Amino acid sequence: MTTELFDYPLQDATGTTCIAQAWAKVPPTLHKDQKNQIIQAIKSELVRQNAVLVAHYYVDGDIQDLAWETGGFVADSLEMARFGKNHPAQKLIVAGVKFMGESAKILSPEKTVLMPDLDATCSLDLGCPADDFTKFCDAHPDREVVVYANTSAAVKARADWMVTSSCALAIVHHLKEQGKKILWAPDRHLGRYIQDQTGADMLLWEGHCIVHDEFKAIELETLKAKHPNAMILVHPESPSHVVDLADVVGSTSAMIKAVVEGTAQEYIVATDKGILHRMRQLAPGKTLIEAPTAGNSATCKSCAHCPWMAMNGLQGILNCLTEQSGEIIINEDVRLKAKICIEKMLDFTVNNPELLAKAQHGFVKNIGAA
Repeated sequence: MTTELFDYPLQDATGTTCIAQAWAKVPPTLHKDQKNQIIQAIKSELVRQNAVLVAHYYVDGDIQDLAWETGGFVADSLEMARFGKNHPAQKLIVAGVKFMGESAKILSPEKTVLMPDLDATCSLDLGCPADDFTKFCDAHPDREVVVYANTSAAVKARADWMVTSSCALAIVHHLKEQGKKILWAPDRHLGRYIQDQTGADMLLWEGHCIVHDEFKAIELETLKAKHPNAMILVHPESPSHVVDLADVVGSTSAMIKAVVEGTAQEYIVATDKGILHRMRQLAPGKTLIEAPTAGNSATCKSCAHCPWMAMNGLQGILNCLTEQSGEIIINEDVRLKAKICIEKMLDFTVNNPELLAKAQHGFVKNIGAA
């Protein structure tokens, strides 16, 4: 099968594009008849193989719709893994990036976990190699190691806690109240946001998401001036000067909830544009505006789409079902160690609903106050 190149555009103020930092191959565009034929074949294979499709909000809308139509699930990375663990299917097809497939396998070792393309990864994962991270941890043995979900199984195996953007604030606050100093990885923007909100003593790994790192405050202010009544929704992986402009800072799920339940008519959304598909389905009467990723006068104002998420295609899903390709394999010792930090997070989220609710409303340094 031929593929098209997808060049992730990092643009300067003149609109000049730099593709040095990220690229990926994406499936070619399918004609309507081809698409329908592949979708029907996927549906048949899912039933025949007792498999279920789980997808992230950032993948193509056709894949999201197919997941829902076939009894699967579309969510953030943690909920994808949790759904797969609880579903009776013996085979999980994970449309997302590799760390998501690994998380599913960590929690469901007895199941076969397949992905459309194992090369679909994440800049945060790539920017935090396990060996280097282990050395970093060993150099600071007095700190509790907290890692974001966007990391490899090997990095999670070295951690005390795993967190997602929906529970990171609550867990770090909890650790601070216990007098813990924290070593955080890999996203520096999310880490600094959490540090600012909780006042915790945090040592940060200097990683970033290539999508969220590109949002520009100066362009966001210009866009807000054109839409003064719009609410600004920002993922906390974004730079601090962008976060400071937000009406709502939160995870993918929190941003969707803000659009569905919000009273505003317009929303400026600063995260991967793949999320707009689900937002439009759940809030069809509202106007969604992509936040700008380019600088002043750039030819492309917003190109916020992960190049690796774009590698997920319908043909790839069918191929992994018919060829049993793209299987996630994790060393058992690594899996068992990584499972510990994930289960600690899951237990915490079950046992601390009030703290999580307070965190999702955006709390500040005095979160523990009445």
